[in-house]
Amino acid sequence: MDWVETLIVVVHVVIAVALVGLVLIQQGKGADAGAAFGGGASQTVFGSQGSGSFLTRVTAMLAVVFFVTSFSLAVFAKQRAEVAGEAGIPVVEESRQAPAQDAAGNEGSAESEAGSGESELPDLE
Repeated sequence: MDWVETLIVVVHVVIAVALVGLVLIQQGKGADAGAAFGGGASQTVFGSQGSGSFLTRVTAMLAVVFFVTSFSLAVFAKQRAEVAGEAGIPVVEESRQAPAQDAAGNEGSAESEAGSGESELPDLE
């Protein structure tokens, strides 16, 4: 399973870099006015509509792959955390008896702590 996780991490990073590149290549909405004055001549490679629809589709496909790899990496992380919990690594759990003891003996414990004058903390030298 480790090689599958490594492969997904590599694909995830490559997709992330490709998404950043594609977003930077695309023209903004305000670029249409500049194309009317001769700036759109370089878009003939992508057809008469320009590169907008092609780059938008590729960006959408890469975004879907990015979300799928993100989700699969989250599943791997959850499985790894469950295995670590089963391996004997201590896990912090709440005790449910502590609030019941506080409610029953709250007044007596406060008086005994205040009345004794001693602290459970060690003395500093």
